Amino acid sequence: MTELTFARAFLTALDSRPITISADHVEDPRSFPSNRPAIILPKMPKAMSKPTTTTPQTDKPLTITLKSLRNPPLNLSLPATPQTSILDLKQALASQAGVPVDKARILHRKKPVPDSKIVKDLIEGEEDTLELAVMVMGGAAVLKAPAAAAATSGAAVPGLEGGDEGAEKVVESDAFWEDLRAFVVQRVKDEKVGGELAVLFKKSWEENKGK
Repeated sequence: MTELTFARAFLTALDSRPITISADHVEDPRSFPSNRPAIILPKMPKAMSKPTTTTPQTDKPLTITLKSLRNPPLNLSLPATPQTSILDLKQALASQAGVPVDKARILHRKKPVPDSKIVKDLIEGEEDTLELAVMVMGGAAVLKAPAAAAATSGAAVPGLEGGDEGAEKVVESDAFWEDLRAFVVQRVKDEKVGGELAVLFKKSWEENKGK
């Protein structure tokens, strides 16, 4: 038998067998040749590490200081976490200092912070304290308004009847113009432009009053 004839016969025999072994194929170990050496798998150089269960990291406690050097003066320390929102701080300020939420402005580095921000967005590194400034729109008047409304119960409010003397006293005070300047700066988001507008308003008022 030539090599070519043998190769053809061998390939013909292979064609009659299945190309792949079925998934449920089982081979009897007793049919293995006795002279086949046993295969021993080598040991792994390092033991497999077991999966460790990690506990969720809890937010560390922080101390937030809310300060206002203007009218009304405030100095309030509040416990918080990195997930505490600016709105939460305003609500705490309202419950402890009587400042209405819609009248309070929280400032960070002299810039207003929106209610949607959280403390984590403002704090740096591993600091556990944060100092924020508070601007109360309307000054101390907004703190006294609820108490005055409850006390009067519909009675006439002094100053509203009998002329504009009460209004003129408020406008002539430095606190009014400072609050106006802070409000304009907060709206236009520019310290220089807001200051110029506040000066223009005051100058126009004084010129109109002198006529």
